[in-house]
Amino acid sequence: MVAEVKQAFIDRPRLVDDVPGFVRLDVISPMDNPDEIWLITYWTDEASYRTWHGGHTYKGSHAGIPKGLRLDPRGTEIRVFEFICS
Repeated sequence: MVAEVKQAFIDRPRLVDDVPGFVRLDVISPMDNPDEIWLITYWTDEASYRTWHGGHTYKGSHAGIPKGLRLDPRGTEIRVFEFICS
């Protein structure tokens, strides 16, 4: 289902784009393991992310997930980073 998942991200409804604190979403896949898909979201602050993640907009933004897809909890991890500079 990797191709379907990648296409779902390309076609995503972009519901998160207008959420307060959201900056951008990068969807990437390692060249040495193309079956993995990594999501990197950028937020102005952690509180904005936590508010979105716990709310109804988060659940609605996942409506386009291909039927039958199950995330492997062993490979699913949320990490928070401090932005230093670019």
